[in-house]
Amino acid sequence: MEVRKTYKLFVNGEFVRSESGRAYRPAGNVNVPRGSRKDVRDAVRAARAAFAGWAGRTAMNRGQILYRAAEMLDGRGAQFVELMGGGARARREVEQSVEMLVWYAGWTDKLSQVTGTVNPVAGPYFNFTIPEPTGVVAIVAPEEPPLLGLVRRLAPALCGGNVVVALAPENDPLPALTLAEVLATSDFPAGVVNVLSGQRRELLPTLAAHMDVNAIDAAGCTADETKAIELAAADNVKRVIKVSSAERSPYLVAAFMEMKTVWHPIGV
Repeated sequence: MEVRKTYKLFVNGEFVRSESGRAYRPAGNVNVPRGSRKDVRDAVRAARAAFAGWAGRTAMNRGQILYRAAEMLDGRGAQFVELMGGGARARREVEQSVEMLVWYAGWTDKLSQVTGTVNPVAGPYFNFTIPEPTGVVAIVAPEEPPLLGLVRRLAPALCGGNVVVALAPENDPLPALTLAEVLATSDFPAGVVNVLSGQRRELLPTLAAHMDVNAIDAAGCTADETKAIELAAADNVKRVIKVSSAERSPYLVAAFMEMKTVWHPIGV
């Protein structure tokens, strides 16, 4: 008798079954948890509780943890290649995902210098604009590529000190759920990264309307889904981001940041 592998959601640093007990099988003989609205609320609650600690860590330490994630992903590269069907394309996707994590790990302590400014003012003051993390960022991962598409969105959000609730690709969630196993062993504090799977039509409305979600990265959403998210998010002034470019950039990190302006008297 064949025993099907059963995946779990990754919430608050633990692998948990869906609250509803439901599962679906988008990719062969495996059971993928079908998350519910309560699972979304639990993940957002965990992310909110973890935000102050993660944002308060030094930039260097956040970079070290992102680099550790790259090390762990690289060490399990063969598993991911097999999971994604093998071949040169899958190997390249894993390599690019590792490179993406390393690249953003190197940017954690450089963001203020690049995205911040010193503003000229008419008076005896220094005036600085500095970036601060937005807070809880919900990420809707694109369907393709299933691993790299999520890593491209996850790395810049974490780089800037945000915490994440990520929704795995609905049709190919296994790379994202397996990535959660990598993140669980990469020194991220509990709640900093949460990974859910399930049907977008069930989970997106809750993410968009949740008052404790500060921004949504709608990279994996259709035009109709993006419009619905924007309408729901308007009620709580939530930022909706949809960056189509695959290029790495510190300004992609800035998309998940708030700019804070500080005045300081000269000589004090």
